[in-house]
Amino acid sequence: MATAYEDVPFSELLHHPAATARRLDAVRALRLRRRDAGDLALIRADQLERDATVIDFTARLLAGLVSTGNLAILRELLPDALPWSVFLPDEDVETMLAELTDTARGAAALENLAPIALLLTQWRHSAEVYADPTLHAALTREPDGDLGPVAAPQAAE
Repeated sequence: MATAYEDVPFSELLHHPAATARRLDAVRALRLRRRDAGDLALIRADQLERDATVIDFTARLLAGLVSTGNLAILRELLPDALPWSVFLPDEDVETMLAELTDTARGAAALENLAPIALLLTQWRHSAEVYADPTLHAALTREPDGDLGPVAAPQAAE
């Protein structure tokens, strides 16, 4: 079985469902292109289950590496996985690894990768700010930029 996906018009699935589904024998997934909405993916259930197993394993492995004090190894390998992470300050890298571990563990339990993708996107945007001195200065200068820590809200009376 191939590892790639194939683009297919959504109408092909509607007009030739059996033939379209048989194409999954040759590719990992089908990307169903739609004109007026987001694309969909068609994937075999067993492939989805295998993907979930790999994600769960990866999340648990990452959590184990972080909890056993292997942060130095993770920090060393991180630029290979996330090249933009080199622009993050050291303390932010540690925060990102902790958040990534917790989020990956939770996402694996829910079988929903969206939280991981969102977290990585947010950290990537942070790296973009740190990589651009002009942008960083604009976002952190007062009064328009970062005004420092926010006090905890007062308890309601």
